[in-house]
Amino acid sequence: MILMTDFASSIGKTCCAALTSLCIFATAAVSPSSANSRPDPMGLTELSLEELLNIEVTSVSKKSQSLSEAAAAVFVITQDDIRRSGATNIPEALRMAPGVQVARLDSNKWAVSVRGFNGYFANKLLVLMDGRTLYTPSFSGVLWEKQDTVMEDIERIEVIRGPGATLWGANAVNGVINIITKSAKDTQGLLLSIGGGTEERAFGTLRYGGTFADGQSHYRVYGKYFDRDGSIDQAGNDNDDEWQMGRGGFRLDWNATDDDSVILVGNIFDGDGNEIVNRKSLTPPHNSSVASAQDMDGGDLLTRWERNLEEGSELSLQLYYDHSEKNTFIYEFKQDIIDVDFQHRFPLVERHDIIWGLGYRFYSDKLNETLTAQFNPERRDLNFYSGFIQDDISLIPEQLRLTLGSKVEHNDLSGFEIQPNIRLLWLPDKHSSLWASVSRAVRTPSRVEQDLVLVQDITGVGEPLNPFPVPIVTMLNGNRDFDSEELLAYEIGYRLQLNPQFGIDTTVFYNEYDKLRSPRLGSPQCSPAGTFPGCFPPLSNSVITPLNLTNEMKGDTHGLEIVGDWRVSPMWHLQAAYTYLKMDLETHNDDPLGVEFVEGQSPNHQASLRSSTDLAHNIELGLWLRYVDRLSNLAINSYVTLDTRLAWWPQEDLELSVIGQNLFDSQHPEFTSEISNIPPLEIQRSVYAQLRWMH
Repeated sequence: MILMTDFASSIGKTCCAALTSLCIFATAAVSPSSANSRPDPMGLTELSLEELLNIEVTSVSKKSQSLSEAAAAVFVITQDDIRRSGATNIPEALRMAPGVQVARLDSNKWAVSVRGFNGYFANKLLVLMDGRTLYTPSFSGVLWEKQDTVMEDIERIEVIRGPGATLWGANAVNGVINIITKSAKDTQGLLLSIGGGTEERAFGTLRYGGTFADGQSHYRVYGKYFDRDGSIDQAGNDNDDEWQMGRGGFRLDWNATDDDSVILVGNIFDGDGNEIVNRKSLTPPHNSSVASAQDMDGGDLLTRWERNLEEGSELSLQLYYDHSEKNTFIYEFKQDIIDVDFQHRFPLVERHDIIWGLGYRFYSDKLNETLTAQFNPERRDLNFYSGFIQDDISLIPEQLRLTLGSKVEHNDLSGFEIQPNIRLLWLPDKHSSLWASVSRAVRTPSRVEQDLVLVQDITGVGEPLNPFPVPIVTMLNGNRDFDSEELLAYEIGYRLQLNPQFGIDTTVFYNEYDKLRSPRLGSPQCSPAGTFPGCFPPLSNSVITPLNLTNEMKGDTHGLEIVGDWRVSPMWHLQAAYTYLKMDLETHNDDPLGVEFVEGQSPNHQASLRSSTDLAHNIELGLWLRYVDRLSNLAINSYVTLDTRLAWWPQEDLELSVIGQNLFDSQHPEFTSEISNIPPLEIQRSVYAQLRWMH
């Protein structure tokens, strides 16, 4: 009881101090006007379940359709969900979606995946923001520390569990996350958001939206900055992995004619911080952790033209350029992407709705040699060509619909790839829907699988990697013959609205994988002192153990995902989610890590319970309880955590809130990196206060 009292007192003092500072700062702001106003305090929680099921989604078929008519496992995270959760970044918001594994490694790194195979370099998930793909072809994954935007400008996040390769292409293997921001017309006026606390030491956003003289063009510009504290180690010692980043950008929406619209979006970012790495030496102390500087910067520019034709036909043409750089202890790279995408939708005879498209992507990177990694060649230019077609067939109007489609791609890494799918949707009545699908998807090779040489010191690890009584390093070698990983997925889902207050969404899936990545153990070799690159310092009489990447793992996964929504009252909304995942993999080579290494990085069970309540017309309370099962391979125990948010609107355009995260434990681990040079770190309890002013 004494500990709880001290803890509550500490939180109260921290929150009061932060709120006082924010209020003093706010008095210096410019005088308000009526250009912007407070969002509806209940937001989407005020809508009925039927209205929520009619929210339009675009990620399933590349056209607008209601959530209830989507023949896929779809979960929509709305702006109201994001605001009420207190999430400060996109990975935190993704924890709301069932079937998604989100774990934080340290102050600036996340592991995010869908339906297993999680890791910092997770490679079976395609992520988009306003139509721009965010994954890095160097390793076929997403560097989440680079991906950010103004959280208040996100309209919704559509999370598709299961393959989306027919429309979106390779790497949309286990899922698609589509982040959609608001139009400039919906973000008019001034937004100021500032805050700070124990871990989120300081953050701020300034955004302004306006209209051009013609009245048909709207714009917004923004700037954003944050300073995040470092994490701690298992002993509770502070680490120097703090993180700072600044970001700015704009969006322009132009209604050129009644049928033509154009958007132009641009962003730039610059961030720096540290990461903790293990250093080994033959002299005491043999093991030590040191802070290594890392920095990243880049920018992107996207434009899209859309035209409405007669009889429901639509055309769109999109072009974007993306440049980014990141330098760390493990890797240094620069990348440039140019992407062109054309899409046409039109009705064909009665009951057929056709959508087809063509795409081209040019990717160029330069991966510099570091103490632990090198790529051969250092620079490579890659071309990706694609085309897709999909037919949405109404077999029985408003009751039974069949969707057939396929994507054909050619890339410089694996050649031609074909990814078909078939989906069937049955709507027996207006309160329920049943759907099923069979899909094929591939994960194309990356530069890591084909060109990487990675050196890791594992001295003292023990068998099977280190059975020798001398220092040892592993050499992970890429393979130009590495082929695409393959998936054949079976899914079935059921949505039911029992009454206006309660609904449930259930999905069952079975995935068959082939040609998965697996390292093959080579013959150990001895290395004289100083002759082996990557040893720090050079290890005399060390043993080199080659690990050669192959496609010799296969297996299956199956699982269950359930979401329940309950409108307890007009002022209280509950949402519960449960995820079950079972992985059963096998390999036919002498993989020293074994299938347990892959299987043990994703939890078998996850559960979430979110409560959103309006205590009064101007006070909101959010509670978010989460359970994550143990990660057997990483020696991470299961944990339960609680996030809270209390918000007060003293006036129409001003919001004050206090957010607590990970409140049950002062610290706990969530994940460790696949790279042995990065030690395990732990996530701390966090409390911060925020002021949001809309003018």
